Amino acid sequence: MTSTAEHLRNALDGRWRDVKNAMRARLSDEIFRPHYTPNTVIARAKVGEQLKIMAAAGAAEDGFRKEHGGNGDVGAAITQIEMLAMSDLSLMVKAGVQWGLFGGAIENLGTERHHKAYVRPLIDLDLLGCFAMTETGHGSDVQSLETTATYDPATEEFVIDSPTPTARKDYIGGAAETARVATVFAQLITPDGEGHGVHCFVVPIRDDEGNDLPGVTTSDCHYKGGLPGVDNGRIVFDHVRVPRENLLNRYADVAPDGTYTSPIENPGRRFFTMLGTLIRGRVTVGGSAAAAGRVALDIATRYALERRQFEAPKSTEEVLIMDYLVHQRRLLPLIAKSYALQFAQNELVAKCHELQTSDDPDAEEQRELEARAAGLKAANTWHASRAIQEAREACGGAGYLAENRLIALRADTDVFTTFEGDNHVLTQLVAKELLTAYADDIKGMSPVEWVRFAANYAGERVLKRTAAETIIQTVLDTRQDNEEEGSLFNRGTQVKMFEDREEYMLASVARRLQGKSKEMSAFDAFNAVQDHVLHAAQAHIDRVILEAFVAGIDACEDDTARELLDDVCDLYALSVIEDDKAWFIEHRYLSTERAKAVTRGINERCRSLRPHIEILVDGFGIPEQLRYAAMLDPAELLNG
Repeated sequence: MTSTAEHLRNALDGRWRDVKNAMRARLSDEIFRPHYTPNTVIARAKVGEQLKIMAAAGAAEDGFRKEHGGNGDVGAAITQIEMLAMSDLSLMVKAGVQWGLFGGAIENLGTERHHKAYVRPLIDLDLLGCFAMTETGHGSDVQSLETTATYDPATEEFVIDSPTPTARKDYIGGAAETARVATVFAQLITPDGEGHGVHCFVVPIRDDEGNDLPGVTTSDCHYKGGLPGVDNGRIVFDHVRVPRENLLNRYADVAPDGTYTSPIENPGRRFFTMLGTLIRGRVTVGGSAAAAGRVALDIATRYALERRQFEAPKSTEEVLIMDYLVHQRRLLPLIAKSYALQFAQNELVAKCHELQTSDDPDAEEQRELEARAAGLKAANTWHASRAIQEAREACGGAGYLAENRLIALRADTDVFTTFEGDNHVLTQLVAKELLTAYADDIKGMSPVEWVRFAANYAGERVLKRTAAETIIQTVLDTRQDNEEEGSLFNRGTQVKMFEDREEYMLASVARRLQGKSKEMSAFDAFNAVQDHVLHAAQAHIDRVILEAFVAGIDACEDDTARELLDDVCDLYALSVIEDDKAWFIEHRYLSTERAKAVTRGINERCRSLRPHIEILVDGFGIPEQLRYAAMLDPAELLNG
């Protein structure tokens, strides 16, 4: 008979649950047992061995198309790399760089000649590569990279060069030791001196013995805040020549005489189309951070179910720390958000799979995917940082010992908030995508027309729902718009509050932008409302996550598990409202008395979920040895 925890796990695992179960079995092998060491030599060697085992087991095939030697299952590829995060985030990053970024650039930006030459060897680890985008001077602003690739028609070669100190490729995973080849992003310059923007080139950087090739200088970033198993490095190019054919030419090409052509005439659109094909890395980073957060919450919860502090009245036994409301308040809302984020991540992975396996993906859907991936990457990684830190503190001094995993999880995920896109920049990207719905309509409107537009159209234009549209509408039809405390537990009421906040914020941002754009430049106008922009984007992301949770509950096959998920969803929704309580009160969506009821509602849900908390973390489906912490061993607890 299937247990409630198994039903929860199946609901959380979603469409690729079979892939997750296969990975759980694989990660139960002793070689994947987490073992923290700050020694980079040991950590890098361990990750190298683990990566070979993954490759031999066929872990990379899913990420590549059948015609290139893969299986063409993008969703499975993302899911497998996410699961690696439960074992070792260094392994997850190395696999992500080799097969997701380096391999993804070659497959998605290259053409048949590149696929034939590189894809099979990189799948089998016969060709180790790196993804050389970030520079010392430019990270988030990829369009302004300084590395140049100047075409020389006399030899039919591109000359790759780092013309300034800030053009150095920086923080590149694999560049310090293992990579033999780099996919290098550089400004393409034709013989007439014209620049055509950033393009990607295959550039050999080391020989078979690991020595730098002529004109290439690599160096090691050495110790970082975490991820000791990843050999991050730097690369400087001094007029390195590569054949014309090394341009990854799916979206642009240069003829032997230096003539530049592209099927996409607009340089900006061409650039964003190229980057859009690499969206998988961003999706994977968010999902992997969330997986690490779940491991931390699992460990902290199990510790709180063993650890006792302070004698209870009329008892000789001390109280379990999980029985204190303050401890429930620390962990349960984070567990609830982990559930919510995983349902949203499942939808995102499915959408990414559909578009990346489509022969003719819709351009508008691609843009929406990019915005969704940006928003959820930020939400997942910020949540992981907060959840892991809270889990560490919730375990006291024991949580600070390396043998209990939490400090490694905290250190390794710290950088996730800034790589694959700084979270603040990504959140703005979400807002910009949402605001483009207004752009064509507001041009030339008088203030009266704008107010009428905002009042009549803002909601229906902004609220593009997830796959759960019918379910959400049914939920909304049950809402209770009254001051009764119980109405806060009504799903329709919660969804409506999330929607109202998003609609109001986006309409008011658009109004402010229009007003300011009449008196200052577009940049200054946007800069002046940047805080408002971020808040509006966050409101949108929160609404998307809640809708995904509602759809996830609806798809759950077991009544008991569904009831439990309903309570967890209440806790998530009320926690978001409490976190932004000031806005809801200021804009009269909550009275002060009802705001107090939100806090009481959270406390009530924490109390009602307390007996089920172990089942909830069992639902995360973390393999036994991957949630291992020495402090959870009864003997260790006694000795401590």
